[in-house]
Amino acid sequence: MEKRRMVVLTEGRLGTFTSKTAASLIRYKPDEVVAVLDSTHAGKKLEDILEIGHGIPIVATLQETLAFDPTSLVIGIATPGGVLPEAWRAVICEAIQNRLEIVNGLHTFLTEDAEFVSLAKTHGARLWDVRQPPAHLDVGRHQVHKLPNLRVLTVGADSSIGKMLAAIEITRAARRAGWDSEFVATGQTGIMIEGSGIAIDTVVSDFISGAVEQLIMERKHREMLVVEGQGTIIHPSYSGVSLGLLHGAAPQALVLCHQPGRDFLRNLPVKIPSYNDLIHVHETIARALFPCEVVAVSLNCAGMTKEEARRAVDAAHRETGLPATDCVKFGCDVILEALRSFRPNNR
Repeated sequence: MEKRRMVVLTEGRLGTFTSKTAASLIRYKPDEVVAVLDSTHAGKKLEDILEIGHGIPIVATLQETLAFDPTSLVIGIATPGGVLPEAWRAVICEAIQNRLEIVNGLHTFLTEDAEFVSLAKTHGARLWDVRQPPAHLDVGRHQVHKLPNLRVLTVGADSSIGKMLAAIEITRAARRAGWDSEFVATGQTGIMIEGSGIAIDTVVSDFISGAVEQLIMERKHREMLVVEGQGTIIHPSYSGVSLGLLHGAAPQALVLCHQPGRDFLRNLPVKIPSYNDLIHVHETIARALFPCEVVAVSLNCAGMTKEEARRAVDAAHRETGLPATDCVKFGCDVILEALRSFRPNNR
């Protein structure tokens, strides 16, 4: 994907979990983020809010961002249902009038909005709906499980809990250790970071597992594929996407992701089961079709001190008997060690 100079729009929602797209782009593409647009936090230090992003300014208006010579305005949040906040239309129109590309990860497609399309045509601006699925997808054919490579899927206790972050960190750690590893993006933010992938949650339900199969088959030459999970299999709203991902990726290994202290699903009054119950559910469903096991726990301890995070990691290890870590605070070595026996030819 070409280098961009991105202004990330988070208006009123800047935070580790409230603006997941923004936080991830700042973490993994800091050299391409020139400013964050959020009038409620303007002038504050980004690292005081997200723990990352030193030197990236937070500004109040789009006009202020033009001094940084941006190429793109990125919508930096993922709302429930992916609906575009009505109040954001004005700033998007202003950005189009300034010939900025609009990078949109919501379910509301800008290319289907007559006002945005007309403005973009007039001013020569590109509208990129990242979640727009490719045409001509097929149903799942249960063919991936026969491949000799290692497929790892990050699964979670909830949405917005660190599945993408864990997948990226595991992939990068594996590459540093000499593994031929690739991150497989299945969500809008992952696609913005990786430059390729399919946003699985906009695919027609019949074709979800087939779309994941397509991603795997296109990369079947890799020694290891680390597939970004979506939603959670226990979520009443998003379980269909999670199940389709599981069946399509046919992973031999799962990494269970969680945020310590999150006891209920973010958007519903549903209590999150224990680690061991989550492990049992995922392994039981998967094993009906292919051998699969949870091999490690990855915690998202954002906002916690290292000492607090270490206690949470140790508690997860004691409860599950599995290797546990926070990939950002403590690295992924214990996860790689857990995956070593699954490595093709055990190299």
